[in-house]
Amino acid sequence: MKNKTKYDIKKMDSTILRTATNYLLPLLLLFSLFVLLRGHYLSGGGFVGGLIASIAFVLHAFAYTTRRTLRLFQIPPRMLIPIGLTISFISGFLPVILGRPFMTGVWFADNVAVIGSVGTALFFDIGVYLVVVGVVLTILLTISESE
Repeated sequence: MKNKTKYDIKKMDSTILRTATNYLLPLLLLFSLFVLLRGHYLSGGGFVGGLIASIAFVLHAFAYTTRRTLRLFQIPPRMLIPIGLTISFISGFLPVILGRPFMTGVWFADNVAVIGSVGTALFFDIGVYLVVVGVVLTILLTISESE
């Protein structure tokens, strides 16, 4: 009788975690995008936003399985690393094309409604965001798959 009670408690705990994860995953991803977008004006940015997004996916992996979490991605998380590095490099090299030093901020003339002014700093942060998500998820999901 005790074993059945323990099993029921574990089953209930995973049900609660899964239900909470279904609500928290989109909220955490939305908050990570908020932190990313506000990062070139205030504290935050690509690194912190990427960590928050990684935490959301790790929570999903805890609630479900690593395999199911990997199915949320169109490409493997490790592919986010070179994509993010490329975006960051291009954002740093764009000023060189315009005759300015490497990694100089270049801002577009028009503002975007929600974001505000858009420039190379935002694209650099987006690249960092993708690199952080790719690295953290590659490490943590690889460790959890090997167990």
